[in-house]
Amino acid sequence: MRIALFYHSLLSDWNHGNAHFLRGVATELIARGHEVQIYEPQDAWSLKNLLEEQGKGVLSGFHAAYPQLRSIRYELSSLDLDEALNEVDLVIVHEWNEHELVRRVGQHRKRHQHYRLLFHDTHHRAVTDAKSIAAYDLRYYDGVLAFGNIVRDLYLKNGWAKRAWTWHEAADTRIFKPLHSRRKTQGDLVWIGNWGDDERTAELHEFLLKPVKALGLKACVYGVRYPKQARQALADAGIKYGGWLPNYEAPKVFASFKVTVHVPRRPYVTALPGIPTIRPFEALACSIPLVSAPWNDVEHLFSPGQDFLVAKNGAEMQRHLSTLLSDSSRAYELAEHGRQTILHRHTCGHRVDELLKILLLDLN
Repeated sequence: MRIALFYHSLLSDWNHGNAHFLRGVATELIARGHEVQIYEPQDAWSLKNLLEEQGKGVLSGFHAAYPQLRSIRYELSSLDLDEALNEVDLVIVHEWNEHELVRRVGQHRKRHQHYRLLFHDTHHRAVTDAKSIAAYDLRYYDGVLAFGNIVRDLYLKNGWAKRAWTWHEAADTRIFKPLHSRRKTQGDLVWIGNWGDDERTAELHEFLLKPVKALGLKACVYGVRYPKQARQALADAGIKYGGWLPNYEAPKVFASFKVTVHVPRRPYVTALPGIPTIRPFEALACSIPLVSAPWNDVEHLFSPGQDFLVAKNGAEMQRHLSTLLSDSSRAYELAEHGRQTILHRHTCGHRVDELLKILLLDLN
């Protein structure tokens, strides 16, 4: 197939966790022989912030990690959709795009029937900013790919789309895999994630900072958009702050630490149960033992207690971390079970299989 993908950014994952899965899907499609073109706006917010912080040379790392991936950067005012979508079979527009782009692609689909058009939503805005989602003009889209059942159901219930399918995120196992040759010499615990715009500040204190300080662990945190008070809180807990980490470097970091944690943002706990976001998929794919703050796996993606441990509160997080750091057999057993679950059910290859099934069965 000829496929056109419209992303907020392929090049940058600076505060843009969606890029992780989107890169993996594009890689998988190309590996299967499909012709893939990826479009991103010239002024993508994530890329602008990355270049301002790290400099233009930072993109060399992306190109080395993903030599097969390239993007076409466009100005929306001059984007020629007739040229871009000529003879394509499938178009997917991600939710992190301008409303005007979404509308224009839909209008193009109204006039041209030779391709399928899908909208892809991987964010909590369906519940936290419903007006923004309702403002997308999806009349001429063939359907929505939603990263959880509750998001899918909201599109249908609210009449935002006529058809919608659950399409969970997953790990790009070409990048995310165990690196057993590396020794775990950097420390005990690592967490990779952004501070969260006050969406999980209290949770980070309870499930990360306080247990690390109480146990006296050697720990490091990577991520962006950490305000001064957040960096001070890390320092007070004895946690090193590593700043931005290219997502493709995460496997090396995971291999250098003994355990990691997952602290979901509040909307995913209170309003969007069943959606873990991309981070646990990637950590489990790298075979690092994981302890998670509470979230309700109502869609049965994993086996809590076997793939990872769940801490109901900070005291239980402290106990779980202590156990895994002192019992290497238990840590290995947990990490290996989690990795096998990813390999059997949650790779980008599985998601491409699901996508092709939607195209071949549901849309024909």
